[in-house]
Amino acid sequence: MDSIYGYFMEPQNFSVNDGNGIRTIIFFAGCPLRCKWCSNPESHTSFKKVAYYEKTCVMCGRCAQICPQGVGINLNTPLEREKCKVCGACVTECPTKSRKNLIYNYSSEEILNIIEKQKIFYRHSGGGVTFSGGEATMQVDILRELVYKLYDSAVDLAIETSGYFDFQDVKDILEKMSLIFIDIKHMDDNKHKFYTGVSNKKILKNICRLNELEVPIVIRIPVIEGFNADAENIRKTAKFVRENIKVPKMELLPYHSYGDSKYEALGLKKPSTQFKTPSENYFKDLYDIIESEGVHVVSYK
Repeated sequence: MDSIYGYFMEPQNFSVNDGNGIRTIIFFAGCPLRCKWCSNPESHTSFKKVAYYEKTCVMCGRCAQICPQGVGINLNTPLEREKCKVCGACVTECPTKSRKNLIYNYSSEEILNIIEKQKIFYRHSGGGVTFSGGEATMQVDILRELVYKLYDSAVDLAIETSGYFDFQDVKDILEKMSLIFIDIKHMDDNKHKFYTGVSNKKILKNICRLNELEVPIVIRIPVIEGFNADAENIRKTAKFVRENIKVPKMELLPYHSYGDSKYEALGLKKPSTQFKTPSENYFKDLYDIIESEGVHVVSYK
């Protein structure tokens, strides 16, 4: 049987923030949302991308010498980006790793081999595999193959999702999870559209349908001052969670700007400085609001 291939970012081993125990995170490329604060801009599309880190470049010129398209050293100028066909020749030639692949085309067997080497850590910690992205459900065929094979070999499975999918298309996949993390970016549909590019209606509807699965659910909010950190939005979200999830749980994730270097390396404009991380004391106030609405606050930090 022919292998199924998909596009992925670099897998992350030894994660302890995305489910129980020590986990391997499999990051799928491609996402239907365009969040204005996204920390993984390379994940927006499902094809290879080469990043250029100018700060570590020693201007040796090897990349330009080997490039079949005649791309110069500074890949991040619009003209050079347009010429680049992402063959990756410059990546292997660069002595300082200033050129780097951010998206990889892996087969299901290659992903399973990566996971196989980590299984000993799952057994001793109660961990497993978490599918993330981007949005894993955008590549449903290879996601299904990975999930079914790992499930049959008794690997604990979790998924982090934006919730923007057709429920029936992925119901069989979600049923095999031990834990589902799903985001609510904002309860106001207009704000959700403006800041993410899509409506929240499909997401909220899918959250309601997750009760059909009998799988534990954690609603995550990336808490961003300048977007969704106000008490009113957090209270509305907690109320929705309490009313629509059998065992209501929420996790608040502080906004961070760790992805700024990727924007620079891809020649993209960085997220607005209006986005900020709320203080620890403010988070405590938000926890109190959530708990007052009858929702349990959890943390996988």
